[in-house]
Amino acid sequence: MGFGVLHITNGNNLTDYLNELKIEGDFLTWQEMLCEGPTTEAIETEEFFNLRKEFLSDFYDIEIAEAELLSELDVLNHTDQFEEIVLWFEYDLFCHINLMAIINLLKQKKIEIPLYLVCSGRVKGEKDLKALADLKPDQLRKEYENKIKLSGKDIELMSSLWRIYCGQDHNLFKPFIVQKSSFPYLSNCLKAHLERFPDSKTGLSTLETHTLHMILDQKITSKRHLMGYLLNFQGYYGFADLQIERMIDRLELFYIEEENQIVLNRKGHDALAQKGNFSKELASKMTYGGVKKIDFQFSKIENKLIKSN
Repeated sequence: MGFGVLHITNGNNLTDYLNELKIEGDFLTWQEMLCEGPTTEAIETEEFFNLRKEFLSDFYDIEIAEAELLSELDVLNHTDQFEEIVLWFEYDLFCHINLMAIINLLKQKKIEIPLYLVCSGRVKGEKDLKALADLKPDQLRKEYENKIKLSGKDIELMSSLWRIYCGQDHNLFKPFIVQKSSFPYLSNCLKAHLERFPDSKTGLSTLETHTLHMILDQKITSKRHLMGYLLNFQGYYGFADLQIERMIDRLELFYIEEENQIVLNRKGHDALAQKGNFSKELASKMTYGGVKKIDFQFSKIENKLIKSN
């Protein structure tokens, strides 16, 4: 076993910040957004990379720099130089799906170095949940000092959740929503995941419904204005600009853009009043892991996913 520390971070902003603070160690920056698109349980395979390349190209016009990605991941083939690995991920669904994948990858590669988690969210004295890169230097250092050591049971848990995510029955997440673990925001994220499927009454997800309420209740002047609101008030999703922008565009059938304001049209008011199911009009080719979004709806009455008609 070596003497260094490998930090696996959730993005370039955080990696740069940790370097500015002179946090010692080597860095692997995780660039993926596995909360959307198809996945396979085995991660470092040609099938996995091809699925991800096709998805990111089709949905977001993103081209993967494959050589750069493989070079970044190569550090995991030389972990004998490290005495511990620290995972820096946040309270949201975006981070937690990536976290499941990374922990599963470490397990697949039989890396048994002590594993720690730094996970931001609630901060004493602060009203809103905080991302790691938004913490003040002393706050971030304190989170690092108080990092959580993950047990074998924790690793098995996240590996099991990754298998479920890559599988075809996401209702298997339900028992884990009420299970205590070393991951303080996991329950919130699993619940948020189930609720991003279309509601069985309206065909809109929870976040899509929240977006229409925001248009109704706030004076939203433009799509950019709306995106700014959603980025700050999306709860436990943690979606980035590209994802929020795509959702706003998909919801265009529910609002109109006037000169200085976005307002709901008749369909928008009907959706909020639950006067119809708009699943067919919102039909999406999106896949979450091993499940096609269009194949399931979330029933609030049964509190689970049900097969779409």
